[in-house]
Amino acid sequence: MYEEFKERLSSIISTGIIENELMNRHTTFKVGGPCSVFISPKIEEIPSVLKLCKEYEMPYLILGRGSNILVADKGYDGLVIEMGEENRQITISGTTITAGAGATLTAVAMAAYESGLAGFEFASGIPGSIGGGLFMNAGAYGGEMKDVVVSAKAIDEEGNFVMINADDMNLSYRHSRFMEDNLIITSVTINLTEGNKDEIKALMDDYNGRRKEKQPLGFPSAGSFFKRPEGNFAGKLIEDAGLKGLRVGGAEVSSKHCGFIINVDNATSDDIIKLMNKVQDEVKAQSGIMLEPEVKFIGEF
Repeated sequence: MYEEFKERLSSIISTGIIENELMNRHTTFKVGGPCSVFISPKIEEIPSVLKLCKEYEMPYLILGRGSNILVADKGYDGLVIEMGEENRQITISGTTITAGAGATLTAVAMAAYESGLAGFEFASGIPGSIGGGLFMNAGAYGGEMKDVVVSAKAIDEEGNFVMINADDMNLSYRHSRFMEDNLIITSVTINLTEGNKDEIKALMDDYNGRRKEKQPLGFPSAGSFFKRPEGNFAGKLIEDAGLKGLRVGGAEVSSKHCGFIINVDNATSDDIIKLMNKVQDEVKAQSGIMLEPEVKFIGEF
């Protein structure tokens, strides 16, 4: 059945398929074993791919920039669908920007700046795609995707193209309807305001300067590892628990920002999971708060 699936998939995908592709090449954590099959299809090919997956009961993962996931050392027993180069276009009309889901948040923020559009500066240093950013309602420095998004095009589980308006996205802290309904975002439209380019650039530089000063950008990570507990901050709880610099194998709680778990020396996914468990247990013991991971786990752990 698997060979038959690959053969039929190859007939659908014009860009070809890759077997046993290592996922550490496609995640910001730089960890993760092989997936069964890896593809970078054209958007119009995705509905046929989904129908094929449904027919063969093949699990699949939609991959943007790989910035908020942790893939198991064993890899992923399924199909990885990457939003490739052809789905990263950015177009601007007036104060409206439409970007393919694979476009990076930084690229969209730069396009906004170059057009003198304000309101997306918060996203300029977030290490992910705009599709992934909307999927999890990413945000920083007081801004979130829900503040600027107008609509998104997506593909549902049946392979139908649908348009979702912002009011129907159920956006809240690190949550969206796209998670609930397993929708594949193909493009995102945001609306900004006209602004002064110098002021926009100054704000972007300020945010990025703060990131460099406070975040361990020199090491592979998935960004903030834990969700922000209500009325508190994960990094503060971890630091107060005396866990700064705690290490398991090649994984470490960053001394620069305790909300980050970083890959300092060829960490494995198992190292990261063990470190996460230690952090959760100690913070719970000292504060009574159980930290919830923001990172999504892919594969068998």
